[in-house]
Amino acid sequence: MNFPLKATFRLLIIAFCVIASTHDAVAQERMTRDEYIARWRHLAIDNMEVYGIPASITMAQALLESAAGNSELSKRSNNHFGIKCKSTWTGNRVYHDDDEKGECFRAYPTVDESYADHAEFLNVNKRYDALFALDADDYKGWAHGLKAAGYATAPDYAERLIKIIEEERLYLLDQKDGLALYDQYRAEKVGITAPAATPPADETPANSATLGVATSTEAGFDPDNFRVTINSYHGYNVYLTNGAHHIVAKEGDTYESIGKLFDISSSTLRRFNDVGGTAQPMAGDIVYIERKAARWKGNALHHTAHRNETLYQLAQHYGIRLDQLSKLNRMRASDPLNDGQMIRLR
Repeated sequence: MNFPLKATFRLLIIAFCVIASTHDAVAQERMTRDEYIARWRHLAIDNMEVYGIPASITMAQALLESAAGNSELSKRSNNHFGIKCKSTWTGNRVYHDDDEKGECFRAYPTVDESYADHAEFLNVNKRYDALFALDADDYKGWAHGLKAAGYATAPDYAERLIKIIEEERLYLLDQKDGLALYDQYRAEKVGITAPAATPPADETPANSATLGVATSTEAGFDPDNFRVTINSYHGYNVYLTNGAHHIVAKEGDTYESIGKLFDISSSTLRRFNDVGGTAQPMAGDIVYIERKAARWKGNALHHTAHRNETLYQLAQHYGIRLDQLSKLNRMRASDPLNDGQMIRLR
């Protein structure tokens, strides 16, 4: 069948418009960095709370490894960190050309599971142990440490992570109230006026453990803002050790009752205090009402253990997360301490 020239021309124009509109639709589906951060930043913060991995590092790695969620690998497998299968992987997998042709990569049902596996991957691999002795806001140390431990083969991997973190001000996510700080920055960025934020200093000022003399105040306690100094709350003295606030349990206290008072879930309190299951505090026990630091920020490098001390007791006394103290000393949390044994604090 022969079409008139004008009809044929019109068909060509229509076909061109369809192709062009399809191309535009595909182009519009490409996620920007801002959109990616807005969508997944909460996962990075959650993992920082549980594992101590800076949220800025998690976000920068995800942005770099997944091309802000636009890479073929991330779209096919929800793998946002470029983690390869390894011999221990029993989950789903896809094959993708990377350093070599057809390499095996982990595949996840959801992006959330990719973020969770990334945190666990760093947590269980001994070659990354030294990183967990760093502060959770030391993004430069983490970036260089990841490269040194062999996370990626690119020679400038650390510099690329740091560049993304500082371009996008992801270091704001590492700070207390990081989500609010970052969202404020984003709002002001959209409004063209950006806040005068600067990256945290490379060195954290040393803090010694303090048990302050309580003053009498019954001001409202904000569990999301521990920078506010509150020394007494509903009959509990609130102390500060190594940058983390805690109280001393009274007779009959439970994690449920303390959590209700301070508006923190009992499961979160147990995590803050490195206990699980149905464990409850005893009278006189230190109970942290916020997350402890990854290492000691005071001047002492070591603690000399005494008879009957445990690593858990030291973790509570110095305000250090038990898993980090264990890793720092290459010990299990349950290992007994010898009288006179030197325990590294940082």
